[in-house]
Amino acid sequence: MSYRKQQRYYRTCRGRCGQRRRRFRKTGVRLSAVIIGTVLILILCGRVIFTDGIGGITGQVAESQAVETAASSDTSSGQQDSRAARSHQQKNAQEQVWNLVLVNPWNPVPENYEPELTYLRNGQAVDSRCYPELQQMMDDCRAAGFDPLICASYRTMEKQEALFEDKEARLIREGCPENEVEAEAAKVVAYPGTSEHQLGLALDIVDVSYQQLDTEQENTPVQQWLMKNSWKYGFVLRYPTDKSDITGIIYEPWHYRYVGKEAAAEMYENKLCLEEYLGIN
Repeated sequence: MSYRKQQRYYRTCRGRCGQRRRRFRKTGVRLSAVIIGTVLILILCGRVIFTDGIGGITGQVAESQAVETAASSDTSSGQQDSRAARSHQQKNAQEQVWNLVLVNPWNPVPENYEPELTYLRNGQAVDSRCYPELQQMMDDCRAAGFDPLICASYRTMEKQEALFEDKEARLIREGCPENEVEAEAAKVVAYPGTSEHQLGLALDIVDVSYQQLDTEQENTPVQQWLMKNSWKYGFVLRYPTDKSDITGIIYEPWHYRYVGKEAAAEMYENKLCLEEYLGIN
C-alpha cells in the first residue's frame, strides 16, 4: 500500500473511532442521566414513603400512647375515686356505729375503748358526741316544769369493779348463798367490763323529788316526761320492763342510753330494745 493510501486509511479509522467515542459519550451521558434521574426518583419516592411511614407509625404510637395514658389516667382516677368512696363509706360507718355499740352481759366493752368526755357541772361526764343532745333534753325537761338529775354517767373500769364488789358484799350480808352471789349481783350491777356506763353513752336520770333507783321511779314526773320524749333527742330507756330476758338486766326506769335520733325513733315506735334493733338476741 502506498504512503498516501495508508494516511487516508489511518484518518478514516481515527474518524470512525472518534465518532464511536462521541456516540459512546452521548450514550453514557444519556445513561448516566437516566440512572441519576431514576435514582433521584427512587430517593424522592423512598423519602416520601419513609416519611409517611414514620409519620404513620409515630401517629399510631402517639395515639396508642395517648389511649394508654388516658386509660391509665381513667383507671388511676377510678381507683382514687374508689378509694375515696371506700374511705368515705368507712368514715360514715364509723360515725354511725359508735352510738350503737352493743354492751351487755354477753358483749363486753371493746378493748381499749376510751371515749372523749365532756364533764358536767355536777362532776358527771358523758361522751362528747352526745353531749349537745343531752343538754337540750335536760333543758327542755326543765322548761316543761320538771327537775331531772343525772346521778350516774361514765364509769371507769375501777369504778365499775368497786360498785360490783359493793353489791356482792351487800348480798352476802343479806344472806345470799355464796355460790349465787356473783350471778345475783350481775342482775343489778353490770359485771365490770360489760356496763354501758363505761361507754360514756349511758345515764341514770332521776327526779330530784325522788332519787331512789327502784321501780317507783317510773311514776315520777321526770320519768313520765323522759319516757315520752327522750327518743326525740336520741336517747332510749335501755332496760324496759318486758325485755329483761333479752337485755340480761332487770327493769331500770332510770337508765337511758344514747343511740342517735334515727335509731331511737325506730326503737320507740316499734317498742324495741337495742338487741332487737340490732338483730342480736
